[in-house]
Amino acid sequence: MRYDSITEVIGNTPLVRIDPAVHGLHHIDLYAKLEMLNPFGSVKDRAAWHMARPGLAAAAEHGSQVVELSSGNTAKALAVIAGMHGLPFKSVTNRMRVPEIKDLLLLLGAEIEELPGQSECLDPTNTDDPLTLFHQTLSGPDSTYLHTDQYFNARNTEAHTAGTGPEIVKDLDGRAPDWFIACVGTAGSSTGVAAVLREHDPEVSIVGLVAAKSDFIPGIRTIDEVQEVGLFDPATYDTLQPVTADEAIGGMLTLARRCGILAGPTGGAAYFGSLRQLREADAALAERETGEGERKSAVFIVCDRIESYVSYLKKRRPDLFHQPPRKNSAADLNDAEVACAPAVDVAEAQKWIAQERPLVIDLRSPFAYAALHIDGAVNIVDELFSELVRGGLPFSRRQPVLLACPVGEQSARYAALLTRMGHPDVRSLTGGIIAWRDAGAPLVRD
Repeated sequence: MRYDSITEVIGNTPLVRIDPAVHGLHHIDLYAKLEMLNPFGSVKDRAAWHMARPGLAAAAEHGSQVVELSSGNTAKALAVIAGMHGLPFKSVTNRMRVPEIKDLLLLLGAEIEELPGQSECLDPTNTDDPLTLFHQTLSGPDSTYLHTDQYFNARNTEAHTAGTGPEIVKDLDGRAPDWFIACVGTAGSSTGVAAVLREHDPEVSIVGLVAAKSDFIPGIRTIDEVQEVGLFDPATYDTLQPVTADEAIGGMLTLARRCGILAGPTGGAAYFGSLRQLREADAALAERETGEGERKSAVFIVCDRIESYVSYLKKRRPDLFHQPPRKNSAADLNDAEVACAPAVDVAEAQKWIAQERPLVIDLRSPFAYAALHIDGAVNIVDELFSELVRGGLPFSRRQPVLLACPVGEQSARYAALLTRMGHPDVRSLTGGIIAWRDAGAPLVRD
C-alpha cells in the first residue's frame, strides 16, 4: 500500500481475536481493537488529527502555536502533526507523570509548560485555578492559538463515530458486538464508539473502566476525575467499573506474553475489565447452551504500547525487572485498611493544627502546592513520599502528621500505611485540599 502522507495511515487498525485458550471464555469471542498500531502509537492519533486538521491552514498562515492541555498520547500525536505543518506545539499540564512521554515530547520539539493547577485534573468550575484560567484564555474568542481542546471538543468524539466505531462493525461482518469495553480518559473514544454500536444494536452493553480511587493508571481517570471531563456523559455507559494498577499490569502482561500484543497499562486494564465483566455472562450462556451453541462477541480497545511505561512498571513491579520486592508500599494495602485510615475533616484539622501543630505534608505536585496550600505545609510529591516511606518512617513517632492530597484519597492510603508501620498519630485530611478550599479555610500562595 502506498500513501502520500503519514496521516493517511491513521485508522483502519486491526481487530484481533484473543485465543480462547488464554481468556478461558467458551461462548464469547473476545476481540482487541489494536489502536496501538496507529502511526504515532495510540488511539489519540485519531482525535489529534481530527481536531487539528480544520485549523491547520489558518494556523500556518498566521504562524500560530498548537496548544493542548495534555501530558500523554494526545500531546505526542499533536507534536508530530504540528511539526509536519511547520508549527510549534506546546503541552500544558499540571504534571508530567510519565518520564518517557516527557522525553519524547522534548525530542519532537515540543514546549512543555507545567502550570500550578490546584489538582491533577483540570476542574473547569474552579475559576481560581491557574490551569483552568489558562484553559479559558485558550478557548476565548481572541485566542491566537490553535487550541484543540480535547476535553470539550466534539471532534474528539467524532473521530470515533467516523472511524473506530464503523471499523468495528465492518470487521464483525456488519454487526455490533454484544459488549464494548473501554477505558475512560477524555471519554472521546468510548462515547463515539458507543454511539455507532448502539445505532446497529440498541442492546449492546457499554462498559466504562476507570482507575480505582487513589490509584494511577496512565491514560485512565478515576471516577471522581472523570466527572470533570466535558465529553463525559454517564448515560453512555451501562456500567462504570474501577480497575487497580496491579490489575491493569496483570492484564498487560497476559496480552504481551500470551498474545504477542505489546499493550500499555491501559490496554491491560481493558483486557482485565473485559474478563471480569464477561465471565459471569459466559457461565450463564453455558447453562442455556443448545445443540449448536450460542455465541456472543465482545470488543475492547488497546490504546497504546508498552514501551512508554517502563519506568512506571519498574516503580509498580520491580520484580518484573529482577529487582528487590517493594517495601512499605501503599499499593499493597487492602480496601479495609484504607477505609479504616485515621482521618479528620476540615474543622477538626484546623483545631488540631491550632492546638498541636502537626507536621502538614502536602502530597500534590509542586505546581499545585505553589498555587495554594495550607499555611506551614511541607510539599513532598506523592512519588517522592512513596520512596521515602520505603526506607522506613521519614519522621519521628513523636511528631503528629497531617497528610493532604487533592481529594483525600492518596493521603488516606499513606495514613493507613504509616499506621501499619507503627506511627501513632498520623491522619488524612478528608476531602483533601479541595474540601479545605470549599469550606473557606485559609490557603496561602507562594
